[in-house]
Amino acid sequence: MELHFGRAFAALAPSLLDGVGIVLYITIVGFLSSLVVGLVLAIGRLSHNRVLNVILIGFIEIIRGTPLLVQFFYIYYVVPMLIAGFASMLFGVNINVQIAASTSGIIGFAINYGCYLSEVIRGAIVAVDPGQREAGLALGFNEAQVLFRFIIPPALRNSIPVFGNYLVMMIKDTSLLAMISVQELLLRTRTFASQTFLTVEAYTILALVYLVLSIPLSQAAKYLEHRLQRPR
Repeated sequence: MELHFGRAFAALAPSLLDGVGIVLYITIVGFLSSLVVGLVLAIGRLSHNRVLNVILIGFIEIIRGTPLLVQFFYIYYVVPMLIAGFASMLFGVNINVQIAASTSGIIGFAINYGCYLSEVIRGAIVAVDPGQREAGLALGFNEAQVLFRFIIPPALRNSIPVFGNYLVMMIKDTSLLAMISVQELLLRTRTFASQTFLTVEAYTILALVYLVLSIPLSQAAKYLEHRLQRPR
């Protein structure tokens, strides 16, 4: 079998560069959104409202118990149909609702990863020294101010290594978005391979691109973990 890596790379590189831009955009926006969702869910889980806790636990279990790909399909295909159906039923109007594939991906990542990160953040908040809260209250701050000024900042800082690992996972999970036609790396590579029959070369190059994207982030997460574990 004769391989043509040089030819494949020269032809595929421009398309993959565009794909990298899309992957990074979806990953950055999706991850920042998931942090917001995770923080909100974590704060809700720490409340003493039993009804709210039951609702949030149920929601988190549903999201964590279903595949991410199914959630992408649901947001991209089903949610627009539900919105249109409710609009017709409640207001008697027929509307055509569409959610862009990339937007569906960002929403899916925000919800899915947000549910996982909520448990990380909740654990980090609980692990913060109780003296932080007592000091804040002694200075005259109310509970909400203490939470956002004295508890959440160190909790998030201590969670940075875990966040890094989830960020690497999200970069790799963007390949699932090919199933809803997002022009990311996998879809571009699959299209190229089907047109040129340079299958071995194309998917090998794709694997290397993912390694180039993920290894530096993974090493950075390990470095931060070691730094945070050092005694101060």
